Amino acid sequence: MSHLVVGIGGTTRVGSSSELAVRTALAAAEVRGARTLHFGGDFLAALPHFAPERPDRSKEQRQLVEAVRQADGIVIGSPGYHGGISGLVKNAVDLLEDLRDDTRVYFDGRAVGLVVTAAGWQACGTTLSALRNVVHAMRGWPTPLGVTLNSGQGPLFTPDGTCTDKTAAAQLDLLGHQVHEFAARFSAPAPAVQAA
Repeated sequence: MSHLVVGIGGTTRVGSSSELAVRTALAAAEVRGARTLHFGGDFLAALPHFAPERPDRSKEQRQLVEAVRQADGIVIGSPGYHGGISGLVKNAVDLLEDLRDDTRVYFDGRAVGLVVTAAGWQACGTTLSALRNVVHAMRGWPTPLGVTLNSGQGPLFTPDGTCTDKTAAAQLDLLGHQVHEFAARFSAPAPAVQAA
C-alpha cells in the first residue's frame, strides 16, 4: 500500500530554502514508496486568511484540507521569522481546524516531520519548538528528528533544488524516512490480541 505524505511549506520567494527543504524530505519519502503532494509558497500565499466564523472555503482551501484528511504523514516547513512560524504556514495550519469533526481529528494518527530554516540558530530553535507545540496541540506525532537549517551560514541549495550541505541532506533524508516509516506503522491494522 502506498502512503500519502503531504508537504506544507515555503515562502513568497521562489526557490526559498524552506520550500526546497520540504521538497527534499518529500523526495526521501517517495524513494521509500510514498506518494507525495506539496503545497508550496505560491499556493499558501493565495489562501484567504482563515476565519472560523466564515464556513465558505475557496477551492484551494478545500484542496489543502482534503489532502491532509487523506494523508498518512505530513512534512511542515517554516522559515523562522523573528523567532516564530511564518504567517503563511500558520494560516495553512489554522485552516485544518476544518478537520475537527473528522474521525481522525486534526493530525491524529499521522506522523508529522518538521523543518525550520532561519538566518541563525536561535530562530531555528524557537521556531522548531513552536511547531512542535502546534503539532502536539493538534494531536499529531512529531517525528523524533526535527531539522533546523541555518541559512545564515551560506546557500544550502543549488538553483535546481539540490541540497549542497551533506549534513543537512542526510537529516532531510532521515526526516523523510521517519515520516514514511511511522505513517506505515500508524496506518497498519493493529495486531490481534489473544485472550489469556
